[in-house]
Amino acid sequence: MTVGPRSVGPRSVGPRSVGLRHSGFSLLELLVTLIVVVLVTSLVSLTLSSGGRDIELEAQARNIAEVAAYALDEAQLQGRDYGLLVQRVQLDGELRYRYAWRERLAEGWQPPPGGREVFAEQDLPPGVELQMALEDAPIADFPLAGGEEAVEPQVVFYASGETTAGAVDLRDEDSGELLWRLEWDLLGRFEVLRRGEAEVEPL
Repeated sequence: MTVGPRSVGPRSVGPRSVGLRHSGFSLLELLVTLIVVVLVTSLVSLTLSSGGRDIELEAQARNIAEVAAYALDEAQLQGRDYGLLVQRVQLDGELRYRYAWRERLAEGWQPPPGGREVFAEQDLPPGVELQMALEDAPIADFPLAGGEEAVEPQVVFYASGETTAGAVDLRDEDSGELLWRLEWDLLGRFEVLRRGEAEVEPL
């Protein structure tokens, strides 16, 4: 008896025919992935922190210039002198720079009354060194905040509409690199210069 060809249907392929395949990662692969993630996270954090400091520093440099213009206007309107006071302050175990505004009252230099937010004191970011020169005479040191003695502001905006010409440099504390520079003349006209250079306007 002749047996004809048998049709062969699809056969299920089981684990026995192809062998066992392991899925997942080896310990070495997991360690390499973890190291890469840590490195990328560290780089991103470093970039954000340095970039964030530069943004904050630029905002504070421009704030000084804007509030100085306002203080000079107020000095002329009120007939009283205003001043910019720079001090050092101990924060989180390190010395930082703080700038504040003062008004000359009968009892001496005092914070402007009324708690106006425009004259709120501010602290510079950590790792920033401040250097000031008035009419080409550098100020070597700044007083510590919270002292018992009354401290006069370094820059005075007179009711006559004049001020002492000068400049402030904001530098990186470690490298000494100039980050921002503020310059002003006898009429209190401020310039905010990135890295000490004026921005070139496109033609």
